[in-house]
Amino acid sequence: MKTISLKVTDPFDVELAGMAKRHGMSKSALIREALETYLRAGRSRGNGSAMALADDLAGIVAGPEDLSVNKDHLQKFGE
Repeated sequence: MKTISLKVTDPFDVELAGMAKRHGMSKSALIREALETYLRAGRSRGNGSAMALADDLAGIVAGPEDLSVNKDHLQKFGE
């Protein structure tokens, strides 16, 4: 296993030590687990179409349902 040095603020170190103690693990193990979780989430979020990435946003805005196909909505567009 490789070793990586990390500089943190004193308040962060206190919080990290407390959390590590509550979980019964070392600070290194806690940081390693957090980074692995973060990287896994980034990989899964990065794979997929734009629609898949924004699917939680679809339908949250009120407006005409035929906006993309009804030419009446495009009158005076860009003027």
